[in-house]
Amino acid sequence: MSQRFAFSHFSEQDFKPGLRPYARYRDLGFADATGGVAVAHVLRMIPPCTDEVRKWHTHGVRFQMVYVLKGWIETQMEGRDPIRMVAGSSWIQPPRIRHRVFDYSPDCEMLEVVLPADFPTDECESPERAAAC
Repeated sequence: MSQRFAFSHFSEQDFKPGLRPYARYRDLGFADATGGVAVAHVLRMIPPCTDEVRKWHTHGVRFQMVYVLKGWIETQMEGRDPIRMVAGSSWIQPPRIRHRVFDYSPDCEMLEVVLPADFPTDECESPERAAAC
């Protein structure tokens, strides 16, 4: 894998719509620098947390980690109770684990690093879709 140098400086204008409609993303340039091997972005959650946000889903990834920068988020992994992660908390979730966002604070911001940069997301709410998860 060839990589190139990349840097990112904070700018409010860099927060744009992305994978999830209930968040804004600040791309940190990892996808371009790694030829799609990894992506890193800062997510700013948009209040309020709705039923759309709480849907069970999976991601077709090799690696996914999240670090809470501001506020808090409650997340739930299949087989576990919801857990509140606060600023300074982090987690790694296994590939294709069924999970959901349970709730978040109005100021919630997180750093997320995922391999690969381009990955599928499957919703698991309906019985027909659950088989895909």
